[in-house]
Amino acid sequence: MKLNKVRWGIIGCGDVTEVKSGPAFQKVQNSELVAVMRRTGHLAEDYARRHNVPKWYDNADDLIHDPNVDVVYIATPPGSHMEYTLKAAKAGKPVYVEKPMARNFTECEHMIEACQHAGVPLYVAYYRRAQPRFLKIIELLDNQVIGDIRSVSTTHFQPVSEDILTSDRHLPWRLQPEISGGGLFFDLASHTLDILVFFIRPD
Repeated sequence: MKLNKVRWGIIGCGDVTEVKSGPAFQKVQNSELVAVMRRTGHLAEDYARRHNVPKWYDNADDLIHDPNVDVVYIATPPGSHMEYTLKAAKAGKPVYVEKPMARNFTECEHMIEACQHAGVPLYVAYYRRAQPRFLKIIELLDNQVIGDIRSVSTTHFQPVSEDILTSDRHLPWRLQPEISGGGLFFDLASHTLDILVFFIRPD
């Protein structure tokens, strides 16, 4: 039986979509990237041209309501995740949202409730669970190669880049709580927390 392709639309064409999500949508079987959106139109057009995407928009509503878009991938900073999720859910489109899911717990609840009410799935982009090295760890844990897990200790370290220390311009969005929700730790450590939950699988 031949399966229909899942046709993706991306809202937000930043770095994460250049080498990870965008190309993957074109490479996975029964998947196709058909539209992208960025508020700066000429950058959306440039992305579409470089990645062989048929359509581009500078307005999220136009992409969400495009009849050729089956699923909406939200790859903007977290400050707009809830807004776009609610709109996509209202349009009856499944949602795949970048992590962190939102800026706070309340926004996450609103997103979940909206998708449940609309009867559409909501996914968060914790892709590392499918990477071979992490699947190998799961295999080792399941076979009790290292015994039972009694405690876990992690260290997350990332030096501050020189341009942040010396720049007199606005801080990157990840360091603006009103946009990111809580800085670099909030953005990057969520991967660590997710993978620990994946490994330990608490009841």
